[in-house]
Amino acid sequence: MRTTRSSPLRTNSLQAGLVVWALVVIVRLFWLQMVDHSWLEQRAEHQQEETVTVAAQRGVIYDRNLTPLAMSLPVESLFALPRQIADPDAAAAELGEALGESPATIRPLLERKRSFVWVARQVRAEPAAAVRALHLKGVYFQPDSRRFYPKGELAANVLGYVGVDGTGLGGIEHSFDRAIRGSDGKATLEVDAHRQSYRQIERPAAQGENLILTIDQNIQYIAQQALDKQVAATHAARGVAIVENPRTGEILALANSPTFRPDDYQNTPTARLNDAAVSDPYEPGSVFKLVTLSAALEQHLTTPDEMIDCENGAIKVGGRVIHDHARFGMLSVTDILRHSSDVGAIKIGERLGDQEFYHYIEAYGFGKPTGIKLPGESRGIVRPPSRWTPMSIGAVSMGQEVAVTPVQVIAMISTLANGGVYHAPRIVLDAFDGSAPGVPPAFEPAPGRTVVSPLVANEMKQMMAQVVLAGTAQQAQLNGYTAGGKTGTAQKVDPGTHAYSAHNYVSSFGGFAPLNDPALTILVVIDSPQGGHEGGPTAGPVFKAIAERALPYLGVAHDIPSKAMPPAIHVAAVDASEDSEAVSAPAVDAAPGAASAAQAAAPDGPAAAQVKLVTFYTHTVLAPDFKGQTLRTVAETCQRLGVRLILEGTGVARTQTPPAGTELSPGTRITVHFTP
Repeated sequence: MRTTRSSPLRTNSLQAGLVVWALVVIVRLFWLQMVDHSWLEQRAEHQQEETVTVAAQRGVIYDRNLTPLAMSLPVESLFALPRQIADPDAAAAELGEALGESPATIRPLLERKRSFVWVARQVRAEPAAAVRALHLKGVYFQPDSRRFYPKGELAANVLGYVGVDGTGLGGIEHSFDRAIRGSDGKATLEVDAHRQSYRQIERPAAQGENLILTIDQNIQYIAQQALDKQVAATHAARGVAIVENPRTGEILALANSPTFRPDDYQNTPTARLNDAAVSDPYEPGSVFKLVTLSAALEQHLTTPDEMIDCENGAIKVGGRVIHDHARFGMLSVTDILRHSSDVGAIKIGERLGDQEFYHYIEAYGFGKPTGIKLPGESRGIVRPPSRWTPMSIGAVSMGQEVAVTPVQVIAMISTLANGGVYHAPRIVLDAFDGSAPGVPPAFEPAPGRTVVSPLVANEMKQMMAQVVLAGTAQQAQLNGYTAGGKTGTAQKVDPGTHAYSAHNYVSSFGGFAPLNDPALTILVVIDSPQGGHEGGPTAGPVFKAIAERALPYLGVAHDIPSKAMPPAIHVAAVDASEDSEAVSAPAVDAAPGAASAAQAAAPDGPAAAQVKLVTFYTHTVLAPDFKGQTLRTVAETCQRLGVRLILEGTGVARTQTPPAGTELSPGTRITVHFTP
């Protein structure tokens, strides 16, 4: 009876338990289906899907002739989903071997508690193939692009460089990063139960804009080659060369030396990465006398022919005595520029006064950015007259107490070359979407602003021609072209003593050619040359090397007879032990074939008969009679005839050596004595 009564009790208890369990299951299912549905759905998607960024392809950067200077190449980047990797140690070892990396570097990436990690960016073809052969679960490739610079170091400081994440970090790549970079896309990576991945594009990437620069790759190469050679020869710390079209402000070349490879910027000293042409201000020295003299001419405070007493090379300004580099007496304003007299420039600057002088400094664009759209552009240092000392008017007149950038200086020289009209320097010609246009775009510059009148600009050009013909920049004389310019030799400030250094200088020369219709303005700045530091011998040859190759390349006709000789006649091999000065014509470098032939003809072989080929030319010129002629006329005649002029005195010509009527070979020196 006891057993019979307990059976219904157990049955009822079991039924009650089943009901409770069923209710719990129902409540739980309701909770999961209704309350936690969204959360669980998101979590499931998170486990099965990963969203990755699809990098946009950067736009192409072209030179003015549509030659690519920077472009992007398709590559792949490697990423991992750590949750899918069962054995991080083994995976790191295999990946390290395939990629040529240490497993210790890769292991922490695979052990991160993150859904997505980059393992290697922009993997090259061979390592990528090795990784694919491993068939590792949780390791995938993502299409990417790598920046490529087909011209190597050419214009590197202008172009800049790009980080591994595709962000522009310097130069044009940085200042136009938003436009060039484009818009990144988004892709969803889905993983099934078998860990197979499927990629689906949700939003495609949009390629960035293409840019056309004003740079001409050929002129850029010419400038870089000439600058590199001189920086190496002078053991200088650095050099800058800029070539500009003075009519429009377009920069045709902008070279820094030493430079760097944009695709290897990580291994480049930081100092090389910046663009000294826009970011490194310096005291210009005597180049700034162009501002002083042109302002005084514009204000009718002097004339090119006015004679000024240069006080035997010394003047007292603000309680300090300033000494010239020579003991000049009476000099015309033209000669003050030609000889680069500090005393003469100071006397002219004092006539201007602080406020008027400052007005022209600002008008030429100093003390503010040019707006060239290169990153890191400095405005320079120009103090307002309210902060000038009694010494300042003298210091500024000769290019001290101001700091300028090379791009500001070339804009000032181009203003004079362009008839007194200032155009802001420009380095970006055009921007466009899609493929490159069939022809380079035409550029119409905005109207410039007038700084000085055409008359004053022309007077300055003629005075600057004397600097090249018979002044401090005779090393800048061009073969077949007239030219004008101005040298600068400025002491650098010693950072330790904050005083002017006795050993470190910034040497420069800025000029234009041809004289009457300038097609190019060229500025060369050499920082801390060793040995000689004067602007003419140091920077002048770079100007000459660039101009003599760039002008013919642009199709600019000669405006004076070229000194190029008729076909040379190789007449004999002369023993090197003979006095080469006895030969009237200069020796020239022989062609490789001719040299080897001459050596082969030597009786005892090249070692015994050290030879050089001597070239004789078939024509000479007769020395003109310069008596009574002005310095300008004499200098122009000598340049046209191809003879070297040595000047003595000022005024008009009185005597000359050799005398008139003497036969002169090209390159012969003729000394002309001038008196007032």
